[in-house]
Amino acid sequence: MRDYSYQLYSSRNFGPLPETLRMVAGLGYTQVEGYGGLYPDVETAAKLEAELAASGLKMPTGHFGFDMVSETPTLAIEIARILDVEAIIVPFLPPEARPSDWAAFGRKLAEAGKPIRDAGLAFGWHNHDFEFAPTASGELPLDQLLAGGDEIGLELDLGWVARAGHAPADWATKYADRLVAVHLKDVAPEGDCEDEGGWADLGHGTIDWAPVIAAVDASSARFRVMEHDNPSDDARFARRSIATAQAF
Repeated sequence: MRDYSYQLYSSRNFGPLPETLRMVAGLGYTQVEGYGGLYPDVETAAKLEAELAASGLKMPTGHFGFDMVSETPTLAIEIARILDVEAIIVPFLPPEARPSDWAAFGRKLAEAGKPIRDAGLAFGWHNHDFEFAPTASGELPLDQLLAGGDEIGLELDLGWVARAGHAPADWATKYADRLVAVHLKDVAPEGDCEDEGGWADLGHGTIDWAPVIAAVDASSARFRVMEHDNPSDDARFARRSIATAQAF
């Protein structure tokens, strides 16, 4: 049976973290994916490592802010070592920080990732939908960013690809050899789940998962991560999503 990860950001609005970890482990997850707010420093990371060990979970992938990766890579590496993180993923740029030249940013990202890769860790970018808004040249920011260096891996968020109006399977195939991980995220039918940002539990939305999973299975992606950006019930989301994934 394949191991699935749970992105802890999905439960940021719910109970204390130890309770979330016990809930996730009890549902059959063996891994989680962290986000930067959970480990801003080594002391907090060490506490989290103890909580993971107590729940029997591993954290092979983690989101790390671009500022930490680019400005204090040794800190990012130290935190990753404490948590046994194998892949550092840069997840986001706020609107005010998004570049006009995505190719140049891709080169900057590749350079920022060099110490990470030299330390033996995988390194990549996680997309939202803004990377699919064509630039003035008609190119897509995600293509331009990844052209900045073949060494930039990709955690492809399949839900955001679909939300941007693209076929997730096509993008999983296009960058098959660059995929480090994927986010398994579903999109609710138009007008549904508005209190949850229009997202759905995996398998309960509009994405046709059969071709998507086939494309992911044929790619280099090592990790499959459940995520819901705003569930009204994180336990429901975690339970229904792993049930769907185990039936793929």
